[in-house]
Amino acid sequence: MDLSDIRRNYGKKRLEADGVDPDPLKQLTLWLTEAERADCEEHSAMVLSTVGTDGQPSSRVVLLKFLTEEGLVFFTNYSSRKGQEISLNPKVSACFFWPSLERQVRVQGQVSKTDVRISDQYFSSRPYESRVSAVISPQSDEIPDRIFLETRRKHLLDLGEPLLRPDHWGGYLLNPSYFEFWQGGPHRLHDRIEYHLRSGAWETARLAP
Repeated sequence: MDLSDIRRNYGKKRLEADGVDPDPLKQLTLWLTEAERADCEEHSAMVLSTVGTDGQPSSRVVLLKFLTEEGLVFFTNYSSRKGQEISLNPKVSACFFWPSLERQVRVQGQVSKTDVRISDQYFSSRPYESRVSAVISPQSDEIPDRIFLETRRKHLLDLGEPLLRPDHWGGYLLNPSYFEFWQGGPHRLHDRIEYHLRSGAWETARLAP
């Protein structure tokens, strides 16, 4: 497959260092809001990258659920590959991409588990069948076939009992130390503004494309 002729010229907007919010979390909030208003599909989706003990990175898409003054909150199975890698190396990277807006945001920082009350509250707000899936799925483990999952799911649904959040499922907070905001530009002269957290204060700089 030859994809070398696929090209797209950017240039809908510009991004200037003096035009961004001094707080990158507020700037991310602004861009997320604009992505939602533009009806970008899965605008809260981000690619989360973790690193194993062998130095091999792994990436997957997760959904951002809360954006707070402390950072970015997402939920997952603690026993999954990403959960196991986070437990050994909490340094992660996340990336948002909104093609129709010609925008990308990279975030780097350290992850920690959220307070159990936050995990409990969010779990109880999920649709019942989604809670069932979280309970019955041994995420990232090898399973014999799909019937294995369907059988466990049907058994739990037939019981119809209230479901409490299992210990292996909950929230993470990504506490950021670095952001890069990217705006596509004409002729590959893209705009890139980075934020570094130094001595408790955010510093911004422009990067070459």
